[in-house]
Amino acid sequence: MIDTSPTTDSSTKNVNSQTAECLAGEVRFVGYARVSTDDQNLSLQIDALTKHGIPKSNIFMDKISDAKSDRLGLAKCLDTLQRGDVLVVWRLDRLGRSMRHLINLVEDLRSRGVGFRSLNEGAIDTTCASGELIFTDISHLGFA
Repeated sequence: MIDTSPTTDSSTKNVNSQTAECLAGEVRFVGYARVSTDDQNLSLQIDALTKHGIPKSNIFMDKISDAKSDRLGLAKCLDTLQRGDVLVVWRLDRLGRSMRHLINLVEDLRSRGVGFRSLNEGAIDTTCASGELIFTDISHLGFA
C-alpha cells in the first residue's frame, strides 16, 4: 500500500463561476484519490482534481482495495477536513466501500459542516441545495 499524504496547506481559493451558486466566499477544496492495486495509476484522478483547482498538496491518496477498511490516506484526509471545507473525489466509488458506507461518510461530513462533491457525478454536490436533494434521494434508495 502506498499512502501519499499532503503537506499541511491551509490555502483557500476564491470560488469560481462554476461553483458560485453553491458556495460563497473562501473555500478550501481537499481531494481524495484511490486505486485498488499497485498496477493502477492515480494520475487520471489527480489530474481531474487539480483541474478543479485543488493543489496537489491538498490531495490525499491510497493504493489499496476498497474492501479494506484501513485506508490511511482517507483517514488522514478526513482528519484534516474542517468546517467549511469541501471534499472532492473523482468518482463516488473512489470514496465509499459500499453505498451504505458512502452515505455514512457523507452524513458524517455534513454533520461536521464539510461539503462533498463528486466530479463525475456532477449532480452530487452537497454545497448546493439541488445537490443536497439529489444526495438525499440517493441515500434513501441506498437504505431501501
